[in-house]
Amino acid sequence: MTPIDHDAAVEALYARVSRRLLPFLFLCYVAAYLDRVNVGFAKLQMQADLALSDTVYGIGAGMFFIGYFLFEVPSNLLMQKVGARRWIARIMLTWGAVSVATMFATGPLSFYALRFLLGVAEAGFFPGVVLYLTYWYPAHRRARIVALFMSGVAIAGVVGGPLSGAIMTAFAGTAGLHGWQWLFVLEGIPSVVLGIWTLFYLDDGIRSARWLRENEKILLEQAIAEDEGTRAHLPLARLFASGTVWLLALVYFLFVMGLYGVSFWLPQLLKNSGVQSVFDIGLLTAVPYGVAAVVMVLAARHSDRSGERRWHTALAGVAGALGLLAATLYAHDTVLALAALSLATAGILTTFPIFWSLPTALLGGTAAAAGIALINSLGNLAGFASPYLVGAIRDATGSTAAGMLVLSASLVLGAILVLAMGRRAV
Repeated sequence: MTPIDHDAAVEALYARVSRRLLPFLFLCYVAAYLDRVNVGFAKLQMQADLALSDTVYGIGAGMFFIGYFLFEVPSNLLMQKVGARRWIARIMLTWGAVSVATMFATGPLSFYALRFLLGVAEAGFFPGVVLYLTYWYPAHRRARIVALFMSGVAIAGVVGGPLSGAIMTAFAGTAGLHGWQWLFVLEGIPSVVLGIWTLFYLDDGIRSARWLRENEKILLEQAIAEDEGTRAHLPLARLFASGTVWLLALVYFLFVMGLYGVSFWLPQLLKNSGVQSVFDIGLLTAVPYGVAAVVMVLAARHSDRSGERRWHTALAGVAGALGLLAATLYAHDTVLALAALSLATAGILTTFPIFWSLPTALLGGTAAAAGIALINSLGNLAGFASPYLVGAIRDATGSTAAGMLVLSASLVLGAILVLAMGRRAV
């Protein structure tokens, strides 16, 4: 076989792997992210029904990430022992059940408890899938693959906005339940179904994939083995003492601040601009996420082809910050606010797939399982800090503008730290 024929065969094989894995994992992530952030839509009705202040809502929305933080690293280590298929299925079944159970929230304490349990249930899903992708793809292919997987966040916004608005409008009062209760029920059930499907569809890795021929398994395993030689296999004690790991966690925290500022407050920001119908708000939230879905995949593909990571990540973070700043300036003009929020959402979401090409290229083995989970769990504490901070500022000032300024500063600082890492480290 000539080099050209071999390269073509490898590309065809990876295309086949992607067709097998990515649509399913993408669908799972859409369900996961929708169950995580649909509380932003539920807020439009449940806040009045349960007499929740903006601060209480912010704490409850962020309480998810406390449970997530506490169980993230153990979950990823367990996935290595139990196997990806069974562990990812377990995660999805439990988070779907807890998401449905959120319909029973009756006040601040039950709201806090259910959000905390949802975080415990979902802990390990995202870093587990990122780790799982390292079993199949070498580093130079990974940013685009992670972008395709993470575009589930954007598609969850595209689909979830109109869907959530429609459910809350159409089902309000049915069987004596509020629209926001039906929202949690109907958007939680798909996660349970996908969890059962995972047990029959997913493979633990290349060797257990019955849909691959032996020569194809060997080819894929060789690519992963070559990639493993460039990655650090640190013992856990050294991993927790690694300055690079902690710096990556800090950068991720700063970017996640922006992500959940948008995710949990986008419906409210659109309402503030003059849109009052819940259904119309749902439709309009699809626009920023639709723009982001396209931009993040194109940017990640360009990053893979050029091999450059720092500037791609940093410029996306700065674009997100500029979008949030513009959204505060044009807060009462729906068209301009929507355009600004589209820039913000596209910039913020684009940082993540390119960012995740860094730790997955640097860490291998148990260090990868624990390191990815550690970075993700520490970074996702911003998921608690961000909605709480914006909610507290809104209660104190009557406006979300100051909160958006804080999130913009966070994104800029994250961009600066990525550039400060230096080309050699990245």
